[in-house]
Amino acid sequence: MNDNRCDNGQRPGKTIRVLAAKPGLDGHDRGIKVICYALRDAGMEVIYTGLRQTPEQIVQAALQEDVDVIAMSVLSGAHDYLFPRVMELLKQAGATDILVIGGGIIPEQDIPALKAAGIKGIFGPGTSTHDIVRFIEKNVSRA
Repeated sequence: MNDNRCDNGQRPGKTIRVLAAKPGLDGHDRGIKVICYALRDAGMEVIYTGLRQTPEQIVQAALQEDVDVIAMSVLSGAHDYLFPRVMELLKQAGATDILVIGGGIIPEQDIPALKAAGIKGIFGPGTSTHDIVRFIEKNVSRA
C-alpha cells in the first residue's frame, strides 16, 4: 500500500505542527509533557505553551505558529468551559481547519457536549500515546 506517506505516517514535505496547552488554573503538566515527547518522537513539531493559558492565548499562539493541531489537557474540571471557548475563538478567527483534541480528567458524560463543540478527540488517563499519534496522523487536515 503506497499512499505517499513517510515511515512515521506523514506525507512528505509537511511536518505536522502541534500546539500543546494547559488551559485554566491547572498546575499539573506531567501528562501533557509525556504527550509532547511522544508526538515529537513520532516526527511532529511540538510547541508547548506552558501552564495556565487562557483560551485567547492558546488560539493566538496557534494562529501565530500556524499549527495543524491544538492538544489541550485539563485536570481541574474546567474542560466544559475552556475547550468550547477555544473552539468559539477558532471559529471567530476562521481557523476551523485546526484539529483540536483534549485530554485529562474528563467524565464520560461530558464527552458528547465537547465533541458537539468541535473537539475531535478526547483522551483520558491511560490512553496509549501511540493511539494519540495515530489519531492525529489520521485526522489532521492535509490541504
